[in-house]
Amino acid sequence: MAVELDEIDVKLLTQLQQDADRTNLELAELVGLSPAATLHRVRRLKESGAIRIISARVDAAAVGFPLTVFMSVTTANARATERFEREVRELPQVIAADTVAGEMDYWLTVVARDVEDLEHTLTRIATHGGGRVVTYLRLKQLKPPTPLPLLPSTAARQRRRG
Repeated sequence: MAVELDEIDVKLLTQLQQDADRTNLELAELVGLSPAATLHRVRRLKESGAIRIISARVDAAAVGFPLTVFMSVTTANARATERFEREVRELPQVIAADTVAGEMDYWLTVVARDVEDLEHTLTRIATHGGGRVVTYLRLKQLKPPTPLPLLPSTAARQRRRG
């Protein structure tokens, strides 16, 4: 179930998505609340699950991972699926993994320091349940991850009008 968001929650989440390193005082000034009220709101958003984690977005190439590869993976059966999922969770080069519907079972994002590193990761995936593995080398990132296009929830908008 979605968390109810009012206009202040949306402003806070938008600001944190743009720069999670903002201080509580900066956030308070940006959303028009006291620092104590802002801290309370951010804590509530964390406890509700709206904010899962606050982290830095690191440039993979700048820190030695110039290769980013997307992989579509199909597993053969339930036993292979268990092995594959266990291996994916253990591989630090796999920086994102999703179960998907369609022609494949999984969509992975993998980083590598060089072709040898990539080959090692591909081999581990293929030999640990990855039946059909198709790789796609990222040439350039067209659009980096962006903030969610948040709006206040319907209930919060109705309360404000009512």
